Amino acid sequence: MRILSWDEFDLCIGTIVNACTENSFCGVYGFPRGGLCLAVALSHSLGIPLITEPRNGCLVVDDVYETGKTLSLVSELIEVTTFVWISKIEPQWWNAVEIVDSEDWLVFPWEDRRFAEQDQKAYLLSRS
Repeated sequence: MRILSWDEFDLCIGTIVNACTENSFCGVYGFPRGGLCLAVALSHSLGIPLITEPRNGCLVVDDVYETGKTLSLVSELIEVTTFVWISKIEPQWWNAVEIVDSEDWLVFPWEDRRFAEQDQKAYLLSRS
């Protein structure tokens, strides 16, 4: 189990900002829940609006790429740049700040650590 910190979050935001400084986005969309934290921080850092739905020409962010189900919802949009903080597979059409083993259980800074083991067990049960 890996407990991620707010300092690591700040580094992630900095990495995405540095990668996107030359881009012009109509806004940033973050998938609920974890992507929203990233989107709010990026909205402030990049000076672009936080938008409520993904659209052509925007920046889309999420906390983790695990199965691909969430990001597949935006794969057909035009001129969209997509970032995840952590990807559990090698990125293909999306960008990842970090790549980890697919078995790693992640606890993001906004999650309650007290429930991490329970969350992990529930997730594993849902996949079996």
